[in-house]
Amino acid sequence: MWGIQRSRYADCNASEASEEAEVVVNIGGVKQVLHGDVLSRYPDTRLAELVDCALKSPEEISSLCDDYDPDTGEFYFDRDPEAFKCVIELYYYGEIHMKRGICPMCFMKEMDFWKIGSDFLDDCCKSHLKEVEDELAEIAERVRTILVDREGEPGAGGWQRFQVSLWRLMEKPESSLSAHVVAILSFVFILISSVVMCVGTIPDLQVEDSEGNLTEHPTLEVIETVCIGWFTIEYLLRLVSSPNKIKFVLSFMNIIDFMAIMPFFVVLTLTSFGAGVMELANVQQAIQALRIMRIARIFKLARHSSGLQTLTAALKSSLKELGLLLMYMGVGVFLFSALGYTMEQNHPETLFTSIPQSFWWAVITMTTVGYGDVYPKTTLGRCNAAISFLCGVIAIALPIHPIINNFVLFYNKQQVLETAAKHEIELMALRTGQGELEDSPGRQGHVCGSGARVWDHSVSSSCHSDAFLPLMKAPRGGASMQTPTMETSFESTAEATEYFAS
Repeated sequence: MWGIQRSRYADCNASEASEEAEVVVNIGGVKQVLHGDVLSRYPDTRLAELVDCALKSPEEISSLCDDYDPDTGEFYFDRDPEAFKCVIELYYYGEIHMKRGICPMCFMKEMDFWKIGSDFLDDCCKSHLKEVEDELAEIAERVRTILVDREGEPGAGGWQRFQVSLWRLMEKPESSLSAHVVAILSFVFILISSVVMCVGTIPDLQVEDSEGNLTEHPTLEVIETVCIGWFTIEYLLRLVSSPNKIKFVLSFMNIIDFMAIMPFFVVLTLTSFGAGVMELANVQQAIQALRIMRIARIFKLARHSSGLQTLTAALKSSLKELGLLLMYMGVGVFLFSALGYTMEQNHPETLFTSIPQSFWWAVITMTTVGYGDVYPKTTLGRCNAAISFLCGVIAIALPIHPIINNFVLFYNKQQVLETAAKHEIELMALRTGQGELEDSPGRQGHVCGSGARVWDHSVSSSCHSDAFLPLMKAPRGGASMQTPTMETSFESTAEATEYFAS
C-alpha cells in the first residue's frame, strides 16, 4: 500500500475517468500518498480532516499538521513513520495491531495524536498495553516508596515522623546502616532458634526432670527464651510503627511471625497454673502441638530472602499448573491402586489388603520413590507397576516446564523493576545535585513491556519531600521524531505515582 499513487479511476459505466481526492503526507521523512475515500471511512480522525483542506484557512491547516507546502499540497508531520504504518491499517482493515518492538505507551500517544481511540486496538495489543501500564504503576509505586522512605511524608507531625523512622528501621534494611544491622540480627536469631529447636530433640543433650522424663537442656531453654524475646520485641515494634495495623496483622508473613512466638507464651501461661494443670493429658497434647508450631519460624527467613519471595510468588502464579499436576496424580493413584488391588488380591502373600491401603503404593510408585515396603508379587501386578511408573514420570514432567518458566519470568521482571526504580531515583538525585531549576529537562528511563526496551522522557525533580516534583514528558516514537515537551508539576509523590501510571 506504500508509495502507490493512484490519481484517476473509472466510474461504474467506464465512460469517463474522474479525479479522486489524494492526500500526500510526509511522516518523519517518509512520503506517502493516501486516498480520500479510504480516509473518509473514519471522519473523526485527523487524517480524514486533511481531505477537505482546500476549503480551510491556513490557520486551520496549520493546526492539523506541523507544516504544509501549498505548491505540492504535501502535509508534514514530525511523527514516527513506523508507528504510522500501524495506524494507517485502521483505514484498510478496521483494526490496529502494534508491531513488535514499538513502545506501547508511546504508540498510544501516537493514536491520540491521530485522534484514534484505543477501542480499535487488537485484543492481543490491549493485553500487552495493560501489562506495560501495570509495570509502570509498580515502578511509580516503588519510586514513591523510596522517596517517602528517604524524606518522609510532607506535613507529618512528630509522632508520625518517629513512626516512619521506626518503620524504616524494622522494615527497610536498605534505608540506613542501623536498619541493615537490625535485619542481620533478626536473620541470626532465626537461624539460632531453628538450630536450638533441632538440637533440643537429641537425647544425649536432654536432661531428666524430677519424674524421670527427658526435657530440653536448661541452657537451650535460655537461648530459646532470648530468641523469643527478640522476636516479640521485633513484632511489637513493627506493629506500633505500621501505618496500617489491620493490614499488618492480616499479612501472611506477620501471621507466621505471630505463630512463631505464640506457643512460647501459651506454654508459659499453662505452666503458671501449676503442676496439676500440666499433668492433664489434654494439656500435655496441646503443649506438644504448640511446640511443633515452632517450626513456623523458619518461614521468617522469607522476609530477608528475595529468592524465597520470588519462589512464593511464582508458585502463586502457577496455581493452575499445580492443580493440573494434582489432578493427574489423583487420577493415576486411584486408577493404578484399584488395578493393583484387583491383580494382587488372590495371591496368598499379597501386600495389597484394600484399595485405600494401595493408595500408598501408587503414590510412591508414580513419584518414583519406591520404598519397597509394598510391592506386587504377580506378573500382572508388576506390569501394572511398570505402567504406573511411566505414567507418573510423564504426569510430573508435563506441568514442570510452565512452572519453571513462570519463575524465570517473574524473577527477571522483579530484577528489571527494581533496577528501573533505582535508576529513577539516581537520576533525580543527580539532577538535584547539579542544582538545576524546575524547568530544566533531564533524561529519564522507563521500562517498556517485559523490561527489554527502554524509552525516554524528560524529567526534572527535587528529592525534598516538601518540594514540587516537576516531570516533563517528551514521548518519542522513533529516531526521526522530535515532539515538543509538555511540563507537568506535582505537589506530592502520590500525584507523581498517578502520572507514572497514566
